[in-house]
Amino acid sequence: MELYLDTADVAAVKRLARSFPLAGVTTNPSIVAKGNMPLVDLLPALQDALGGKGRLFAQVLASNAEEMVAEAHTLRGIIPDIVVKVPVSAEGLAAIKLLKAEGIPTLGTAVYGAGQGLLSALAGAEYVAPYVNRVDAQGGDGIQTVTDLQRLLTLHAPGSKVLAASFKTPRQALECLLAGCEAITLPLDVAEQFIAAPAVEAAIVKFEQEWQTAFGRTGI
Repeated sequence: MELYLDTADVAAVKRLARSFPLAGVTTNPSIVAKGNMPLVDLLPALQDALGGKGRLFAQVLASNAEEMVAEAHTLRGIIPDIVVKVPVSAEGLAAIKLLKAEGIPTLGTAVYGAGQGLLSALAGAEYVAPYVNRVDAQGGDGIQTVTDLQRLLTLHAPGSKVLAASFKTPRQALECLLAGCEAITLPLDVAEQFIAAPAVEAAIVKFEQEWQTAFGRTGI
């Protein structure tokens, strides 16, 4: 299972990488724009924040396949082993096929349906990113979409992985993992919710108090 952070916050990545078993960081144009740091500076900074380990993902902006491929080359010039995110449109599928032929790994993104995701995998995408919460917001069932997509990839494109994205709660992420997803990417607030349980802190305080009472110190 691969755990990613979906962010352009370099300081937060460095802080969470200290404790979280991170496989890397994903970004998208909106996330990068909010951070207001150009990719040529951001991507190396994220790599450093990860301790030089882990995969980075960045997305093309062009609208036709040939320009998408050219932008993929630009991204690979910044980080040689970056995974290139390509929206799964008709032109995006063409770009994924071209990049696959060049041996450049891709992620099919902006996936709102299981069939759409399967096409990107068959075209050669190493990862497929269904938007869980965004599907829900449009009246669909994000978890069911992920479940269907995971089954389709298992049956017909076992070389590709579902990398579920767009979460508002930890439970959504856990449901995707229970559905068999091999990878998820979490926004910072959702990632932090996994370990921000008040009951845990209360238990730690109680342990310390009772130990202090018994032995007159807090250390072992």
